[in-house]
Amino acid sequence: MQPTSIAYTSQQVDLYMDEFKKMCQERNLRITRQRTEVFRALISSIEHPGAEAVFEVVRRTLPNISLDTVYRTLASLEEAGLITRVGISNQARYDAHTEPHYHFVCTQCGEVYDIFLPEGEPVAIPSEDVEKFGKVMAVNLQFRGVCTHCQETAKDCKNQ
Repeated sequence: MQPTSIAYTSQQVDLYMDEFKKMCQERNLRITRQRTEVFRALISSIEHPGAEAVFEVVRRTLPNISLDTVYRTLASLEEAGLITRVGISNQARYDAHTEPHYHFVCTQCGEVYDIFLPEGEPVAIPSEDVEKFGKVMAVNLQFRGVCTHCQETAKDCKNQ
């Protein structure tokens, strides 16, 4: 497994936006300008932005949007399964990349990193243990620890 950050080209973002619209239709979710721009902000970012960061991006195209609308839109997209909430509970971040992958969450700075599986490798689910509780609909595995940047910063502080 390799930690990576994906930066999509504008053509790739357009393809994701087309897919987003199809998924909204499949879920009977209205395709509003707010939902579209919030999703575009998420899919265009490699940083797993929080609601405030999404608000700042969306406000460039929709200057009258409120932070409350962004929060409600994120909640509706999450409820519809179009995005995932990741990170530490008091620092919720969002991910529009729904292909199977894991996350590494830094417990010091709150940064979230993607960890993608090798091509064709499925997400490992201990099916016998899990099936006795119910049907698995999604997997959200997060590794928590201290990121390299915070480790280096701590070393620098100790050396001074």
